[in-house]
Amino acid sequence: MAMTTEDILEAIDNMTVKDLHALVKALEEKYGVSAQAAVAVAAPAAGAAPGAAAEAAAPATVKVVLKNAGQQKVQVIKKVKDITGKGLKESKELVDKLPAVLKEGISPEEAEQIKAQLEEVGAEVEIQ
Repeated sequence: MAMTTEDILEAIDNMTVKDLHALVKALEEKYGVSAQAAVAVAAPAAGAAPGAAAEAAAPATVKVVLKNAGQQKVQVIKKVKDITGKGLKESKELVDKLPAVLKEGISPEEAEQIKAQLEEVGAEVEIQ
């Protein structure tokens, strides 16, 4: 019997972060893709559009601000926990008190990766 998209999403919702990490690694190996490749390609394309002047004016460090947790709040809390390295309680408190600075003083490339991870689970994120 074939699994529907809903079945797959439900199975993913019930997975632990460790299981999700193993799933991503298995998909990367089996299909020869990388979850980070899309972010790495998208970042230079966005920066190249305005021109070289915009790149020169780009800040060296930025901060990632969570604006809205969206519909999958539990998944967002799990991602925040992974990203910040904080405990589950501290991560939940961050998600409950929005807007929340998740990381600051990081490179724009790392910020884009974090933003992509959070947007995957429906969160609204801003890079400042």
